[in-house]
Amino acid sequence: MTVFTQPVFDATVIYDGNELFKGQGAALGWADKVAKELGTPVTVEKTGTGWVLCGSVDGQPKRWGIIGQRLAPLTG
Repeated sequence: MTVFTQPVFDATVIYDGNELFKGQGAALGWADKVAKELGTPVTVEKTGTGWVLCGSVDGQPKRWGIIGQRLAPLTG
């Protein structure tokens, strides 16, 4: 099962229309899972009142938040 289909039951906050991780610890845990799956470094970044996952896919920068209890790329 891919990490992107696993449910995210960690606390979240809404900031600028995006659902983000509420705590840095939860974000770091998911960043580790995504890094292992993608084989690339993934970090976390404070964005407003929440935390996003940051990495790159095929050389393009990506930021992930949460949509419907699943990890999803953020737009904008």
